[in-house]
Amino acid sequence: MDTERFELDAPIGVIADTHGTLRDEALALLEGCGLIVHLGDVGSRERDEAILARLAELAPLVAVRGNVDTAAWAERLPWHRDLVVNGWRLQLVHDIADVDDATACDAVLHGHSHKARNEWQGGRLWFNPGGAGRRRFSLPLTLGQLWADETSLRGAILHLPL
Repeated sequence: MDTERFELDAPIGVIADTHGTLRDEALALLEGCGLIVHLGDVGSRERDEAILARLAELAPLVAVRGNVDTAAWAERLPWHRDLVVNGWRLQLVHDIADVDDATACDAVLHGHSHKARNEWQGGRLWFNPGGAGRRRFSLPLTLGQLWADETSLRGAILHLPL
């Protein structure tokens, strides 16, 4: 798959691990984003594809496949995606174990663990928005936003009220 390119003047909304649940609070936090990225585990049922359709109503949507995305509709989702947003190279995967170290990128966006992460390490931003669907373990429900402008790439983890 070719690298997709976007020029944005709004933040990137980053969501993962919805597992069949898209909360109104998540939609409210994604309003105004110029692009939305779903990092997999949308859901395993046929009706869970509607989550992607609903997100795409808010902004252009880019998604990757997660390990629970087993319904027929999910077969069209790639396991990896590379984006360039305002010149910043982003590698998208569901599981951090699937990161391609040979791919030059400024940030790795991943999900799977439900543990939010927003840290620079090894010259890359490692960003996991956490889980926004059903609550798992005792972890909070979260999603993220990224700002990619000409001088910096930075992220924020946003907590959904329980």
